[in-house]
Amino acid sequence: MSKIVLILYYSRHGATQAMANSIALGVEKSGLEARLRCVPEVSNNFSNIQNSVPSSGDPYVVKQDLDDCCALALGSPTRFGNMAAPLKYFLDDTSAQWLAGTLESKPACVFTSSSSMHGGQETTLLTMMIPLFHHGMVLCGLPYSNPELHTTLSGGSPYGVTHLAQGDNKTKLTNEEQTLCIEQGRRLAFLAVKLSNLNTK
Repeated sequence: MSKIVLILYYSRHGATQAMANSIALGVEKSGLEARLRCVPEVSNNFSNIQNSVPSSGDPYVVKQDLDDCCALALGSPTRFGNMAAPLKYFLDDTSAQWLAGTLESKPACVFTSSSSMHGGQETTLLTMMIPLFHHGMVLCGLPYSNPELHTTLSGGSPYGVTHLAQGDNKTKLTNEEQTLCIEQGRRLAFLAVKLSNLNTK
């Protein structure tokens, strides 16, 4: 079994990246390896060529990362209740992986951040799930046995972890948000091991 959990995200101002880092903590605490990857910007200027390596942060994702992983956490800020264009652009180019069944029967979760409480977090999570269903992935949310889902006044959702990017430091997660992100990473890693055992029998 692969022990790599791919945490793939797009982050414009750092909030979604902060969530990805906390999910990675939960994955690593479960004994699996977290591989953090991001997607590049999409430009409407076709003559504008980006560097193949980002100037800071995590490396850009390559298709081999999808082959290598045993699970996937997919994250994006909200854009009018949907995932951001750079992440959608990457997913739209995974037909070869869809045909090959690269992600089939692997567990996945989704996460998002918005600048307002009702800024489309849940619709973003649900629409991010759709291409993963097409890839044959097994989607996992976060159960209410996590007490922080009952007490949070910021982010948090049974569909996947969320962050409310408000205040002076919009990338700082609240205690509840960070705990839920870590638990989401743990749950994803736990299911990766369980599903891997089923698929090898």
